[in-house]
Amino acid sequence: MSIHSSDIQPPRSMTRFSVIFTGQAFSLFGSRLVQFAIVWWLTSESGSPSVLALASIMALLPQVFISPFAGTLVDRWNRRLVMIVADSILALIIVILALLYATGVVQIWHIYAAMFLRSVGGAFHWPTMQATTSLMVPQEHLSRVAGLNQSLQGLANIFAPPLGALLLSLMPIQNILYIDIATAVLAIIPLFVIPIPQPVRRALAGGWRSVLDDMREGGRYVWDWRGLRYVMTLSMVINLLITPAFSLLPILVTEHFGGGALQLAWMQSASGIGMILGGLTLGVWGGFKRQAVTAFTMVIIAGVFVAAVGFTPAYLFLLAVGFIFTFAFTNAIANGTFFAMMQAIVPPEIQGRVFTLLMALSSGMSPLGLSIAGPVAELLGERIWFIAGGVVFSLMGVVAFFVPTIMNLEEEGARKTQAMKP
Repeated sequence: MSIHSSDIQPPRSMTRFSVIFTGQAFSLFGSRLVQFAIVWWLTSESGSPSVLALASIMALLPQVFISPFAGTLVDRWNRRLVMIVADSILALIIVILALLYATGVVQIWHIYAAMFLRSVGGAFHWPTMQATTSLMVPQEHLSRVAGLNQSLQGLANIFAPPLGALLLSLMPIQNILYIDIATAVLAIIPLFVIPIPQPVRRALAGGWRSVLDDMREGGRYVWDWRGLRYVMTLSMVINLLITPAFSLLPILVTEHFGGGALQLAWMQSASGIGMILGGLTLGVWGGFKRQAVTAFTMVIIAGVFVAAVGFTPAYLFLLAVGFIFTFAFTNAIANGTFFAMMQAIVPPEIQGRVFTLLMALSSGMSPLGLSIAGPVAELLGERIWFIAGGVVFSLMGVVAFFVPTIMNLEEEGARKTQAMKP
């Protein structure tokens, strides 16, 4: 089976996308609020690095094993319906969790199950939103939308943690979960009334054999793109160390810096502010002429500041907050640049498969890192993960500059897209 580019009318306005984006923004804020509350509950209940690491594993496993199937199905199914169902399932899981808290029977394994199931929903929701963006946003605005998306992530990180810390001191956790349910409704309503364009594709055969054929097609697309294959290898090495580091941030705050929920909120808010300013900077600046230069320059700088967090003495907590801010600022520019580049050069009819495969590959090493994060942190301390992760982060950025197929990623992608045209 061959992939061919679709003749979709280029979008002229962002009005419809803006309405959907706004609803999703409210939902993101509610989810981050709940995430902070649940992570702090796990930290206060257990105080164990292993518990937090296992919780992160539960949230990552679906991205690794389900995402490739999800991406293939997203490219075949009605994208608006996928988003409605995914958002509804995510809300239903929180309803059940809120009832468990309200009745006083919640246990740590319930949290693991909820994180796993919400990650399954997210495995369908994320690629659908990413693939839909390129169909609803004019191409010349994709970098700016990517920057806006990074800023949105940052806004949620700024306001959700301190609000979560405040609400935890004022009300039971189940009441905080109800807020997430309400914001999910705000995300779902626009999807019922705003049409989402579908990429034009060839006639599709039914059955799982056809789905597997589509998956292989997406896999061949990524494998044959040598520069992208190398980027994914670098990303896998980074995620082996960097994901465990940030999963242990609550323990770093409590054990090393001697802080509590408020100090953790400051850390996460600093990250949010950095993401916002990084996203806004990318939106206004647009990056260097070569997007690969923008992305990997920011990767090098980001890694330096991750390592700096690990080296920060316990009495310089505010300095560590500043390092977290700078990491988030540069990482937002790197991520926004990369995804804007992919949205611009990957054909819309295969974006669901490509994005989920990239996510699965880049996240594939994280569970391995997390599986040893707890025992290593209990033996050597949690700071070792920040130091090692930061050094590797920067080193991978340096390596990229010496690999021509990585630095020519845009040109190679454009050639692949041109070759697919009938």
